[in-house]
Amino acid sequence: MSIRALRILPLLSILLAAQPAQDSTVLARKALDLVLAGQYAEFLQMSTADVQKGLPAAELAKVGALIKTYGALEKIGDPAMTTSGPNSIVVFPVKFATQNINFRIIINSAGLVAGIFQLPGGVNWQRPEYSKPDTFKERDATVGDGEWKLPGTLTVPVGAGPFPAVVLVHGSGPNDRDETVGGAKVFKDLAEGLASRGIVVLRYEKRTLQHRARIAAIAKFTLEEETVEDAVKAIALLRSQAEVNGSRVFAIGHSLGGYVAPRIAEQDGKLAGIVLIAANVRPLEDLLVEQMNYMGITGKQLDNAKAFQANVKKLEPGDEDKPALGGLPASYWVDLKGYDPAAAAKKLAIPMLILQGERDYQVTMTDFALWKTAVGSAKGVVMKSYPSLNHLFVAGVGKSLPAEYSQPGHVAPPVIDDIANFVK
Repeated sequence: MSIRALRILPLLSILLAAQPAQDSTVLARKALDLVLAGQYAEFLQMSTADVQKGLPAAELAKVGALIKTYGALEKIGDPAMTTSGPNSIVVFPVKFATQNINFRIIINSAGLVAGIFQLPGGVNWQRPEYSKPDTFKERDATVGDGEWKLPGTLTVPVGAGPFPAVVLVHGSGPNDRDETVGGAKVFKDLAEGLASRGIVVLRYEKRTLQHRARIAAIAKFTLEEETVEDAVKAIALLRSQAEVNGSRVFAIGHSLGGYVAPRIAEQDGKLAGIVLIAANVRPLEDLLVEQMNYMGITGKQLDNAKAFQANVKKLEPGDEDKPALGGLPASYWVDLKGYDPAAAAKKLAIPMLILQGERDYQVTMTDFALWKTAVGSAKGVVMKSYPSLNHLFVAGVGKSLPAEYSQPGHVAPPVIDDIANFVK
């Protein structure tokens, strides 16, 4: 269930194939009302066995606590329904006092809830001071083709060019092209900030958002389908633009996007450099347990996370057909067992900029130190950390917590400047 704002691991995503026999919008609204009212036992009664197993009442209570951080419920908008094969997917836009959320609910043929997701809704985004809209223009772009094509946006400086250019690669979870997280739009900030400084930027909807149901049907889903394939196609698209200097194209990866950036660079083979922002070195299953400890989560939930961590560690090549773990196919975890981002980065003969927020609890200074050990002394590698920044590179004070993400914020100006200086 990707209902948390933590957004580092989509570990409880549940997507089941079935066709609703009843009015799915009515059933979905009932399910939403029960969750918002804290009536978790009733919600579970109208859910599939897999949802009941993956989201016990104690877990739902944590979800309810998170929802309360959004402030008072103000409005539940009209639902939008789509079908994907035998599934009905119903989305309700919900307005809270400090946050807009889109609740996406999947109803199966038996009239049961087969999945529930929380996605960022519309944010009242205010242009940061470093964005100079008279210095750039935007136009639509399409990454890839066929059944996996993705809508995107090119942000292009005014002028003849050719300009250096960057592709923005999302973190984990079903991100939009702006990488909207709570009150922040990380990629929109980066796009406008960098374009204002003479850099072309391409951002696009992530495949797991644009084609969620089709992704769920892939038996042996891996990070290649989630992120790498589309990033490589986006880089090729960027090089083909008339305003772009094809020899000065970079990839900027945030969180999971930074973790996989060395693999993207290896597959492309022609990048001028990579920028890793809040990029982990350690395995994802280890970060999950660390995050739960950070937030003081104990008892059965922590035990389950540790059991999940241990089960992932046991996987070996050839185990791709084993049962799913954390809502993702075993193939996903087997693929990552053979991937060491630091070792992959060491093999790249290209410049790297590695940036880290010191208040980040999702990817911490421990990972930053591991990057430093692996590549910090290599030619062309620049590393910098920022004492006041969190995982979204938004400034704050004190201990960073999930509720902080619901507040409006922007990528800090020094980050924009540091990236622009590195690329140019």
